[in-house]
Amino acid sequence: MTNTKITYTQQGDYLLPDLKLPEQPKVEIGIFGKRRLRYLERNRNILYTNLLTKGKLTAYLTDIDEQAENMFDRLVRQLAEREGVTEQLKAENQMLWVKKMNSIRNRAEEIVNHELIYN
Repeated sequence: MTNTKITYTQQGDYLLPDLKLPEQPKVEIGIFGKRRLRYLERNRNILYTNLLTKGKLTAYLTDIDEQAENMFDRLVRQLAEREGVTEQLKAENQMLWVKKMNSIRNRAEEIVNHELIYN
C-alpha cells in the first residue's frame, strides 16, 4: 500500500487539496496527433480529461499519430498506383506529376482525418 498523504492550501475560507496530474513522458507528437489533441479538447472533453488524469494522453496521441501516418502513407501509395502516377511520369512531366501527387496527398489526408482524427 502506498502512502498518499494529501496536503491542502488555504484559499480564503476553504482548504483545497493540492492535486497534481501524473507526469507525461516528453514525446514529439506529429501533425495527426496534434490534430487529434485539438479535437479531443474541443469536442470530446470527457475522453480528453480521462486520458489526461490517468496519465495516458501522450501514449494515446502517439499511437493515433503512428496509425494515421501509416494509413496516410499506404493510401498515397495505393492511390498513386491506381492512377498511374509513377517515377516515369515524374521524369517525363514533373508539373503533371506534382499536380497529381498533391491531389492524391490531399485526398489521403481527408480520409485519414475522417477515419481516425475527427471520429
